[in-house]
Amino acid sequence: MKGNRDRKQRRNWIKRRYRHTVHGTAERPRLAVYHSLRHVYAQVIDDDKGVTIVSASTLEKPISGDLENSGNTKAAEVVGRIVAERAKEHGVEKVVFDRGGFPYHGVVRSVAEAAREAGLKF
Repeated sequence: MKGNRDRKQRRNWIKRRYRHTVHGTAERPRLAVYHSLRHVYAQVIDDDKGVTIVSASTLEKPISGDLENSGNTKAAEVVGRIVAERAKEHGVEKVVFDRGGFPYHGVVRSVAEAAREAGLKF
């Protein structure tokens, strides 16, 4: 159990350090990504107002209905594409990417690349 606690604690330290440089505004909100072993979550957040503009996750029935596994890179691509489409509907074109303390590969990278392909700029 000690190893899990250390891994979580390390990610939280990285996340807190990372948040000093990454801040979402109304013109350029923050695209925050979180993933567990089972699900992928993405939110577009305006930190000045403290509101979530749009969100998408594999917990939603329309997203998870056609996925075989909801925690892998294919699910992350779907979530990234959908959160980008929803953000563009709300007039958001540019975002700041927040990897949430996770390394930039695998699920996090898939969300980012799918959001870029769907039209978000970061």
